[in-house]
Amino acid sequence: MSPLSAAEAARHILEHVELQPPLQVPLDDALHQVLAEDVVSPLDIPAHDNSAMDGYAVRGEDVAGATPSNSVPLRIVEHLPAGRFPTTTIAAGECARIFTGSPLPDGADSVIRQEDTDMGDPVVGVRGDRDVGRNIRLAGEDIRRGDTVLTAGTQLTAAHLGVLASMAMANPMIYRAPRVGILGSGDEIAGIDQPEEILSGRKTASSNSHTLRALVREAGGEPVDLGIAADTPESLQQHFERGADCDLLITSAGISVGEHDYVRQVLQAMDGSIDFWRLRMRPGAPVGFGHVRGMPWVGLPGNPVSAMVTFELFVRPAVRKMTGHTLPFRRSVPVTVTEPVRITAGLQHFLRAIVTTGEDGEREATLTGPQGSGILTSMIRANALLIIPEGHSEILPGTELRAILFEDPGHQEEPAFA
Repeated sequence: MSPLSAAEAARHILEHVELQPPLQVPLDDALHQVLAEDVVSPLDIPAHDNSAMDGYAVRGEDVAGATPSNSVPLRIVEHLPAGRFPTTTIAAGECARIFTGSPLPDGADSVIRQEDTDMGDPVVGVRGDRDVGRNIRLAGEDIRRGDTVLTAGTQLTAAHLGVLASMAMANPMIYRAPRVGILGSGDEIAGIDQPEEILSGRKTASSNSHTLRALVREAGGEPVDLGIAADTPESLQQHFERGADCDLLITSAGISVGEHDYVRQVLQAMDGSIDFWRLRMRPGAPVGFGHVRGMPWVGLPGNPVSAMVTFELFVRPAVRKMTGHTLPFRRSVPVTVTEPVRITAGLQHFLRAIVTTGEDGEREATLTGPQGSGILTSMIRANALLIIPEGHSEILPGTELRAILFEDPGHQEEPAFA
């Protein structure tokens, strides 16, 4: 099997993961979730013409020409605090004391702010006409009954929740977050519940387990810790079985060609399939994809940086598709390289970089330093992946390339690294 390119692998994975079923959740639990259906408003918002400020609801023709020296007296026929509906119609020479948000009484077409009156009662003197025809929020000026307010595929923000609440939608329909099983493997690694093994140097901390769980949450999935399997087929299969109710399975390490790399063997023994297991890229050449008992599986490298880079390129888009996003991949942006870059293999490279924007708006990319796949602190310093096209071994300063920004909210349908 010839190794695939990173873009070919990403497309293949997305073709073989499924959108999760929709379900209703309480509104306050829907933040960052993706709508599974269009939302049509059942009412006008505002529901009634109402006052935009505290003052007096009047007929504009009655107060036209009013000035401080020539005030217009109006008889107050009703008081309308917020929440009270009017019961009278404003006739000539009359007004209603009204407060912000209160429905406008029939007959009134203006709200005079209280600062332009003497605030008398039961007769108020209007001392200005600047508010004739103003300070009224019209029924439906924000949302009309029957409008499609939000469409399926919208990721819900705090503002979206407020709009849904205004339509009394207590349980929006969203796509269920996929349960993503995360399995580490290797006799040389230990969980952080074994600090004596790690601090003594006898074993290496399983940092990938914690990094991947956090990345799954950030992508919108629900991480499921399947533990750390020993380097035996029996232990691996037992840990695989723990993920039987997951929607996607991620393994870290164990799919290379080493004598103790048993993941592929165990997958096949469990009626699984492997579509590919090596890619033309660095870091992260040993990436695999297949199925185990119908569940999609992605095998990531064991090196910490490689695991994070390949998660960004392959798993994050898969989780986004499963949660309803129609644009799964981060976009790339043009950058100018500020230093020479030399690589030994003619593969596509994804290098940790710091991208800055100059006063002229142009973006520049500088590497974080050594690019070894075990230098996890480089991922703290990096804010982007600099894409080196396949077949290039030397990049000169001033060369324009493309980079994927980790915090860029822009997304697209196709891989940005094709």
